[in-house]
Amino acid sequence: METVALFGASGVIGQSVARALQAQGRSYRVVGRSEGSLRREFGADPRAEVVTWNPDDPASIRAAARGVRTLIYMVGVNYWQFHLHPELMRRTLDAAIAEGVERVVLIGTVYPYGMARTATVTESHPREPNAYKGRMRKAQEDLLLEADAAGRIQGTVLRLPDFYGPGVERSFLYRAFVAASQGKRAPLIGPLDTPHEFVFVNDVGPVVTALMDEPRAYGRFWNLAGAGVTTQREMVKEIYAQAGHAPKTMTMGKGMVRLAGLFDPFMRELVEMYYLLTNPVLLDDSALRGLLGTVHKTPYAEGIRQTLAALRREQEAKARPAPVAATT
Repeated sequence: METVALFGASGVIGQSVARALQAQGRSYRVVGRSEGSLRREFGADPRAEVVTWNPDDPASIRAAARGVRTLIYMVGVNYWQFHLHPELMRRTLDAAIAEGVERVVLIGTVYPYGMARTATVTESHPREPNAYKGRMRKAQEDLLLEADAAGRIQGTVLRLPDFYGPGVERSFLYRAFVAASQGKRAPLIGPLDTPHEFVFVNDVGPVVTALMDEPRAYGRFWNLAGAGVTTQREMVKEIYAQAGHAPKTMTMGKGMVRLAGLFDPFMRELVEMYYLLTNPVLLDDSALRGLLGTVHKTPYAEGIRQTLAALRREQEAKARPAPVAATT
């Protein structure tokens, strides 16, 4: 069976892809910095091969890519270190090509599009990022697509909007889920009534595996849209309703985000991406649906139900007393 390697496997997207491969009965390799983290997430699956890497060491990257046919790239960096995205992609591509890897699937974002010029954005929309983070993500994509065009390796990019779901803590909605589960006020970043879309994280894995297996997918990028256009307010209303509480919110505007950035590096870096909340990039994924035929999207109400259930299980597990060691 071919070897599929998940670079950056410990993140929520990596876990979603792993679950899709598990459901298909396929073996796979999980690659990350921490063996302990990888074993906690995947150690119970006999089909998962755990491999650690040092992305600063070309020899280590080559070892992680050795014997791999398809490499799914989901490597994250700190929000204040986006300059690393093209650097890490260049090293990984060089290693993958040297090791004879045939295909690379990059999980991307809407950042390279910049300001939306149309109500919905297709893949033909110009890639003219208006923020540093968008330029770094575009540079990352360009490295892969140029290598594909040169015949050095096959590459494709799947672009995602904001996502949410079990385990997703870097979401605009995460604090709403936590607050609603506790009957508290949710601190949110607004405006809350601007059109927005979200992808349920569990839906991503099956799309990634279908895309990776489709020969026509390579040499270009693809959009995956959310389950429909909504707003943060509508999502929060549903979250609180399912949690059994009236919605209570506190909204931070751009000025408050900038102020919070004096103490929080993530919030400081979020300021330049604030335009996505006032001028949203809403994706049109008709090309992807035309390619794959079926793209399952969990309705928002069901995704919220599953996310709240997962959060309750997590909170209950934390609340249980630690087992008392037996004495003799």
